[in-house]
Amino acid sequence: MERLIKSGLMFGNLYPVTSPALVERYNRALEHLTGKRTTLTDFYIDLSGFSPEVGADLGDPLYLNKGGVNRQFILLSTDQKRAPLLDAKFSTSRTILRRFIEENEAALFALTARDAVAGELVNSVYDVSTPQRLFDIRAITIDADTTAGTVRNAEVLAGKVDRFLEAEDAWFDDVLIAEMIGLAAQTGDVTRNPVKLKKARFEQGNFWTAHFGGLYVFQKVEHPAVIASGDAGALGKLPLEHVFETRQRNQIARFLELNGLAEPIVAARGIDSAAILRQKMDFILVDAVTSAGVDLSGTTRADMRRLARNHAEHLPEEFHALAALVNWAENGGAWPHITSDHPAYFYTLRAAAHPDADLVNMMLAELTPKDVRQLFICHKQMFYDTYARWPDAKKEYVAQYLAAEYQADKVGTRDALFGHDAPMEEPPAATTRTKPQTMDDVVARVGPWGAVRR
Repeated sequence: MERLIKSGLMFGNLYPVTSPALVERYNRALEHLTGKRTTLTDFYIDLSGFSPEVGADLGDPLYLNKGGVNRQFILLSTDQKRAPLLDAKFSTSRTILRRFIEENEAALFALTARDAVAGELVNSVYDVSTPQRLFDIRAITIDADTTAGTVRNAEVLAGKVDRFLEAEDAWFDDVLIAEMIGLAAQTGDVTRNPVKLKKARFEQGNFWTAHFGGLYVFQKVEHPAVIASGDAGALGKLPLEHVFETRQRNQIARFLELNGLAEPIVAARGIDSAAILRQKMDFILVDAVTSAGVDLSGTTRADMRRLARNHAEHLPEEFHALAALVNWAENGGAWPHITSDHPAYFYTLRAAAHPDADLVNMMLAELTPKDVRQLFICHKQMFYDTYARWPDAKKEYVAQYLAAEYQADKVGTRDALFGHDAPMEEPPAATTRTKPQTMDDVVARVGPWGAVRR
């Protein structure tokens, strides 16, 4: 993993905790939440305040995430919103924490200037000992305050100020006045600078969880289903009727089509679909030749074409199918018949434009593990797990590629791969011609199983 760390591809953008003042604030919050303190004098933290170094020091890698539910967090700065969330057990956690910081940025900026903010992502479930408990998680709320209780004290002070202003004899209430002065010493003037965090409540709709081998739970779609990375039979009876395993390709393809969750890459407007498919071919080629012991040091684009010619016998079905699709898109070649049980099928898709596009792209990344760029962007934990098992030649190539190509323009790459434009116009009616003349004609007439609709 050293290649990834040195290239900023692992543990990148973590927030540094290096000053004695920040370390002490962190320790106060850590003790407030867990009863523990770290002996480290400098370390790095993620979006939630979790530090792998502190986890090692405490001998507890889940010190802020006991049981994998109700994740606790420590905020030392609003700049933590730019950091990744490490070892997430739910796909929704990062979005919830970032929204909380962004919606309360001014208040959090003021609070973290003097103290750490400690909190928790709270739901009605305190353990997920069985898969069924996952469906009891209906909403997530955030409970947060400084270690000194500034937010709570500000609420109390605001109530006393209201009482002071409304009661006729308040000027003679020495106890009330003394209490207000004492609280104001901690919170400041709440009448001029209110110290308040917005009540945050987030619905737990569709999500991924790392529990039980990895589950994609789509419960808020027209045709709900659970897709399991492992053995679906071991999950027992679930509230949703349809439970598929990732190896059940036909069922997953049908599920995506029925709910309008995915679209063919060649149907997307405003992108170079052929270039995206060619890059996927390169990653598939790299996987094939490195498995055969080929050294890729100093490989150029021209070299990749040479490698494909010289090692054609090692190239899998996915490579040839995508090559045929590129030939159709660029040169008007024959339309390739890529059915849902074909190994290349999910490589030809991306999430459609809808609120759960990130979740669908995450699942597609798991279904297309040879596309290492999408795997890294959409499913980092799986990327790290599979990276550890690759031959050194593939590790080196992928680390260099991601550092040179993806890190240089993250926003542009994501937008090119997963961005969405306005909906396509209504396709023209089918004619009797035997060969479609445009990409839109074919895409409009091709079903999810690769058969042309008549």
